[in-house]
Amino acid sequence: MSTVRAIAIDLLRSLGMTRIFGNPGSTELPLFRDFPADFEYMLGLQEASVVAMADGYAQATGNAAFVNLHSSAGVGHALGNVFTAFRNRTPLVVTAGQQARSILPFEPFLYAERPTEFPRPFVKWSCEPARAADVPLAIARAYRTAMTPPFGPCFVSVPVDDWDRPGEAVAGRSFAVRNPGDPAALARLAHELGAAESPALVLGAGVARAQGWDEAIALAEGQRAAVHVAPFAARNVFPEDHRLFQGFLPASRGEIVARLAKHDLVVAVGGPLNLYHTEADGPHLPADTALWIIDDDPAVLSCAPGGNAIVADSGMALAFLAGAGPSLRKPLPPLENPEPAPAEMSDALVMARIAALRTPDAIVVEEAPSSRPAMQRWLPMLRPDTFYTTAGGGLGYGLPAAVGVAMGRPGARVIALLGDGSAMYSIQALFSASRARVPVSVIVIANRRYEALEHFGRHFGLDQVEGTDLSGLDFVAIGKGHGVPSRRATTPEELDAALTWSFSEPGPTLVEVLVP
Repeated sequence: MSTVRAIAIDLLRSLGMTRIFGNPGSTELPLFRDFPADFEYMLGLQEASVVAMADGYAQATGNAAFVNLHSSAGVGHALGNVFTAFRNRTPLVVTAGQQARSILPFEPFLYAERPTEFPRPFVKWSCEPARAADVPLAIARAYRTAMTPPFGPCFVSVPVDDWDRPGEAVAGRSFAVRNPGDPAALARLAHELGAAESPALVLGAGVARAQGWDEAIALAEGQRAAVHVAPFAARNVFPEDHRLFQGFLPASRGEIVARLAKHDLVVAVGGPLNLYHTEADGPHLPADTALWIIDDDPAVLSCAPGGNAIVADSGMALAFLAGAGPSLRKPLPPLENPEPAPAEMSDALVMARIAALRTPDAIVVEEAPSSRPAMQRWLPMLRPDTFYTTAGGGLGYGLPAAVGVAMGRPGARVIALLGDGSAMYSIQALFSASRARVPVSVIVIANRRYEALEHFGRHFGLDQVEGTDLSGLDFVAIGKGHGVPSRRATTPEELDAALTWSFSEPGPTLVEVLVP
């Protein structure tokens, strides 16, 4: 019989997972004996960076990525970005080493006591096979589960001695997972859309995952529906220079109600409409507004505070609705005159200059929470699959995810747009960017503080927020220390020169931009 290792390698090859993202530990090493030439090991210098790189890669390619971690300590380091992958709905197969079965009763060094429980509840499925021979079967199930909507990470713990034991081959099989939705419910919604006086679409990241960009445009234009982006949507879902685009809904109950008050029908597709960040009383929707919610995750539908619900693939549902009703003939609203770009050094100027100097197919991976309003105003996303961020709000995702996206989208310029505080959470990813020679432009907006926390402190009435001072960081030195050419910009002229340089370089670069 073949070994578990040989069977697993063949399985990963058949599933298109020949890149292994990891940070090696002792209990993982037998997996890499006679490592095949058509596989590639993507080294991250900390496990959180490893998982985020795999997350970006999986989202960019549309296929689950394979992650290999160490036992409890390594999984513990990774959990923040396992949570992010769960919230991002990213398909990952996460494996972790375990000590040899024969010494587990003695609580050996570097073992996991309850390995399948540790990553829960932020994995869809978790397993340590009862027999070594079942390891390939567990990996196959983890892949199918990760790739079944709603996507998400799965976890398999593998004792170190299992890889060299005899295994049982896993047969390949087709696996269709897209759900078109209940046709009667969709037909009812199409009728209500056709009868609505002022309909609106609220689009979440599920539209991007389902490749529903063109379908969303067709439906919005056919029904002259206003388009809003759902709170904290982690992907771009609609051209942000379109005449029907109405901007980004805040994560605030009262503000959502105010923004949607003029609509008699709201259709939320691909994510939760009612994702709040601050406490508030009052209604969740305007009194005279009907709501329909479409998502491939029943949990999103079940926890919504109201509305009719349809479990469906967002792209397929949008296509059905776009083709079901007659298109309205009234003209599109006029284009608004763009506001002049700011001239002084600020995060707004950074966004405006990136928008002016980027290539049309450039991809933005963002983790700059306090600068997100400026980004949404001055850096519109105009093409599908050109924006990624963390859906969970945890920091340490953006930089390594940008590296993973660049690996998954060869030839595309990737712009990692980071706050200085966010950048430091997974700064080790600079090493991986340098090693892989990917075209990632790391733009660090350095205001030398945790501005997002200071903003929240003002919300809670604090005159001073402790622990937010970041003065003293030198990102040019940090970048160069990881092998990434780096520059600093302190004036608008230096900013343009640094961005032009960065966007033209074939490998990774870093630009530290000092702003007030």
